[in-house]
Amino acid sequence: MPESNLSVNEEIPIYDFSSLEPLLHTESENIHIVNFWAMWCAPCVKELPIIQEYEKNHPNVEVLLVSLDFPKDIETKLKPFLKKKGITSKVVLLDDPDANSWIDKIDPNWSGAIPFTIVFNNEKRSFHERAFKDIQDLEREINRTINNK
Repeated sequence: MPESNLSVNEEIPIYDFSSLEPLLHTESENIHIVNFWAMWCAPCVKELPIIQEYEKNHPNVEVLLVSLDFPKDIETKLKPFLKKKGITSKVVLLDDPDANSWIDKIDPNWSGAIPFTIVFNNEKRSFHERAFKDIQDLEREINRTINNK
């Protein structure tokens, strides 16, 4: 019997930065969370369930997990990893060798370290070059960004 597919992550599209960039903006009032991460980044891996829990508790939130892993590892490593960790958020893989140019386009203050998370809607945006400790930490930052609380 074939191995079952991941529920949401059946296909993981591979983007270069120009195709990813439109996903970093929205016309919507809904909260968007874009998280740059990789399997080899321990703080990233620890943070994924926090982001996913927030998404489950807030159905109107749009989450995009941008993997910086290697495209050749999607089938053999990335999909099994996501399945094992129970990650069902939308995942894309960013394969763009010119990291210096796209990192600055996202946020000139970003050193390039991951995890890196962008929280935004059509009016407000914040950048977080750190891992969120827990769901309350993430909720605080989202409230601070979107609701000025």
